[in-house]
Amino acid sequence: MSIQEENKAAVRRFNKDFVETGDRAIFDELVAEDFQDHAGPGGAPAGREAAFMFFTVFRGAFPDLKVVVHDQYAERDAVITRKSYQGTHLGDFMGMPASNRVIDVSVIDILRLRDGKQVEHWANADMAGLMQQLKPA
Repeated sequence: MSIQEENKAAVRRFNKDFVETGDRAIFDELVAEDFQDHAGPGGAPAGREAAFMFFTVFRGAFPDLKVVVHDQYAERDAVITRKSYQGTHLGDFMGMPASNRVIDVSVIDILRLRDGKQVEHWANADMAGLMQQLKPA
């Protein structure tokens, strides 16, 4: 298997085995100690604990969260993934109380990996679309 295929498999595993379950051991296995997340507010890089906390909060609001991977592309040490987050809004999220609405959020991630671990992340997530889906009718 090529390094690109191995990296794609690691990213798929992160999405299915960590994002969907919140399992800290899997996060620690797949995310490097020096991880930098460039997808946060203002574009300032955040470390691995901030990334873990994001998913803890997100899974708290959408405990049945599923990740659907639509496409993946790999070049050198980077993997680009087009995916959707799907779940039911059962907990507080960004000041919005649970609505019991089912959400479907489009996300495009770019991850750089080293030795099978994520070291850098960039993303474009349709947060405006998510907030629209949660807004009272």
